[in-house]
Amino acid sequence: MTTEIKGGFNIAMKVPSHQYEAVLAFYRDVVKLPPFDDKAPAKGFILGPNRLWIDEVPGYTQAEVWLELFTDDHRSALTQLEAGGAVRCDEIEDLGEGFRGGWIMNPANIVHLVRTPDAW
Repeated sequence: MTTEIKGGFNIAMKVPSHQYEAVLAFYRDVVKLPPFDDKAPAKGFILGPNRLWIDEVPGYTQAEVWLELFTDDHRSALTQLEAGGAVRCDEIEDLGEGFRGGWIMNPANIVHLVRTPDAW
């Protein structure tokens, strides 16, 4: 069974060419966000009520953005994302006792807070 994961922020992500396809595959195949391409050649994904633009940037050595993902079952979602290649990085910032979520990184080392919102 797959845990539903939804985006929390609209953002443009600038990604180096050598990581571009892996990042697209991560959001398409692991997170399973719906794709859009209405402004081709730009590629993106529906991220909650907003859009996540994935921009290939030749010459960049790394991307640097933090995103938030919402789910009704953060434990299951974190396990699902890890199984898809995400790396847990909970030490990046203390979320406090009882927080319903955790940190992961995608294939381009973009940090994501995966959490169950208070009013889900």
